[in-house]
Amino acid sequence: MTATPVWSVDPRTGKQREQVAVEATPREVDEAVRAADAARGALADPVARAAFLRAAAGLLDEAAAHVIEAADAETALGPGRLTGELARTTGQLRAFADAVEEGSYLDVRIDRADPSLSPPRPELRRYKVPLGVVAVYAASNFPLAFSVPGGDTASALAAGCPVVVKAHPDHPATSELCASLLRRAALSAGLPAGVVAVLHGFDAGLELIRHPRVTAAGFTGSIRGGRALFDAAAARPVPIPFHGELGSLNPVVVTPAAAAERADEIGSGLAGAVTLGVGQFCVKPGLVLVPEGPDGDRLAGALAKALGETEPGVLLDHRMRENFVAGVRERGALPGVGAPVTPGSGGEHTVGAGFLTVPAARLVEGGAHALLLEECFGPVTVVARYASQDEAAAVLGRLPGNLSATLQLSRDEALGAPGPAAALIGQVTGLAGRVVVNGWPTGVAVAPAQHHGGPYPAATSHSTSVGGTAIERWLRPVAYQSVPDPLLPPELREANPLGVPRRVTGG
Repeated sequence: MTATPVWSVDPRTGKQREQVAVEATPREVDEAVRAADAARGALADPVARAAFLRAAAGLLDEAAAHVIEAADAETALGPGRLTGELARTTGQLRAFADAVEEGSYLDVRIDRADPSLSPPRPELRRYKVPLGVVAVYAASNFPLAFSVPGGDTASALAAGCPVVVKAHPDHPATSELCASLLRRAALSAGLPAGVVAVLHGFDAGLELIRHPRVTAAGFTGSIRGGRALFDAAAARPVPIPFHGELGSLNPVVVTPAAAAERADEIGSGLAGAVTLGVGQFCVKPGLVLVPEGPDGDRLAGALAKALGETEPGVLLDHRMRENFVAGVRERGALPGVGAPVTPGSGGEHTVGAGFLTVPAARLVEGGAHALLLEECFGPVTVVARYASQDEAAAVLGRLPGNLSATLQLSRDEALGAPGPAAALIGQVTGLAGRVVVNGWPTGVAVAPAQHHGGPYPAATSHSTSVGGTAIERWLRPVAYQSVPDPLLPPELREANPLGVPRRVTGG
């Protein structure tokens, strides 16, 4: 059988740059997974894991110019954006190294035996162990932070799980470069290079999710692709956890008081959020509820002005460009939909930013207008004009799960003045994983309290793919009952030789 080549393509021209690899065969998938599985014992050492993660961050920083050049050539995201993304990537690698050394992620709990209770309580010691080999499916729009060296990989390695990454076809050269740096880092920490592997090809991705030694998966991408893999993970003889981030509309609600107070500011800020990364952020605001009337008109005017001054941009690949142009055309053809600034084709290889408008009542009715409540990947948003708070609430009630929801409130509303703010907070909490007030959802801070997920289809589980608690996806709890101290894992022994934080009940 002839090997299928994997090409690096320049999205600015649509031309092939270089052949990077060939698509993995089933045998090669099996070999990569088995090598990763064989590395589990070495990765169990927390000292080596932390050293590995820090070494990976260091090597990525040292190779920054080369990494950014490669990523820009394949994604057209620009050196400025990619410089920040690389810093985010190395920052989370170092943050997870700190978490490994600190140890609280193991959630150690000790209940001392108490025969006086009824029924008597035995000695119980509980902590979390790594699941095993994790399959990671790289994202198109973040070639560093959500791909080979990204958050799924960093958190899985920190948990003690080897990783096999299915690279995204939009940035194969960047994927291979980053993988080589991670493997070098592993060797420098005394670990086998097989703790990280990269595979290419659609069929390889399916083989990977079905491999019996893969114990969990992380995915960032489309609803269609993510759901197919999610179903495959559930259909295995032994189903596995599938932590997928699939799609999100990220609604914004502007209250009448906020529009009256700062319509121009909100309009220009919205334009920046919609066009950031050429509208290819997973938390791009895709639906904005704006009140009818002069204040809402002023906001729409400011949005139109800012978007009209935005230069056309290049999407990650020409397939996405075609889908964006077709999606905008289909939405714009719906009855009652206007386009004050027409989004769509900006040239042979580019797209222009814009927005669509529609009466909110059309969205409440449903029917064909339900299409406006689906994500359109690229620099476009839908501005729905509402006549009352009840109408805005009815639109929110039609939405599926989201990564984020944003409220633009007036100064007094934000301080607790009577108004719709409290009810809106309650409603959007039910449909989003992150609630933003008087800001914009683009930009997901890597922080211990962060949550990047949400009800389906934003995510297929209730966990986060960003922040310190992302490590929890790759662990499972085990309780040891009446096990003699010398036979316990070091983290659970009475002397606590690793100094792991623990919660103890009883004397």
